[in-house]
Amino acid sequence: MKALVVIPTYDEADNVQAIVPAVLGQDPELHVLVVDDNSPDGTGDIVEKMRENEPRLHCLHREGKAGLGSAYIAGFEWALAETDAPFVFEMDADFSHDPASLGDFLTAIEDADLVVGSRYLHGITVVNWPLSRLILSVGANIYASIVTGLPLKDCTGGFKCFRRETLEKLPLDRVKSDGYSFQIELNWHAHRQGLRITEIPIVFTDRAVGVSKMSKKIIWEAVWMVWRLRLFNGR
Repeated sequence: MKALVVIPTYDEADNVQAIVPAVLGQDPELHVLVVDDNSPDGTGDIVEKMRENEPRLHCLHREGKAGLGSAYIAGFEWALAETDAPFVFEMDADFSHDPASLGDFLTAIEDADLVVGSRYLHGITVVNWPLSRLILSVGANIYASIVTGLPLKDCTGGFKCFRRETLEKLPLDRVKSDGYSFQIELNWHAHRQGLRITEIPIVFTDRAVGVSKMSKKIIWEAVWMVWRLRLFNGR
């Protein structure tokens, strides 16, 4: 196994049947772990059916919807306990993250501990977002970098590649946030430990199928969480 790609799902039945083969088709040594939160639309059942003919596909079934951050934590813990994968990815199920970029991450991780796919490294490389969503995202990243001191153009992006050793060093048991703030928190812990964080440019395309999981709760959590990092060192 060259790398494990962790993909959280909740009601992604239409997307999961396409994203899994698209990811696995990038490299014969890639594996995928779907972390499904008991999706009402049967996403987990679809993945289990796909697994019958695909040994590189794995599925972690959770009892219910518990949030993006905890899904990734569960996936990371599974990766560390159940595999010897040297690299572990975060990736969305809805094709907002292009599977063709996985090779770029694997090249960049050779000289880094964490690689972050950036929508704002060279201008703005976001497709099909409404202006209000784009303004929110750009503003959130400026705000987060100022408050936390993170030297990143895209603090909130969710397309990432970790070295195994990086995940082993991160205090995963102390990370409680979701959404935007989850991504900021992981970056902050890595930066605080002096790990090498590299950004590479990606093109982010808004989902064509399914419903966005963004909510006001996720936004406000990010607003306050960055101050918790700054003032209380993540405690």
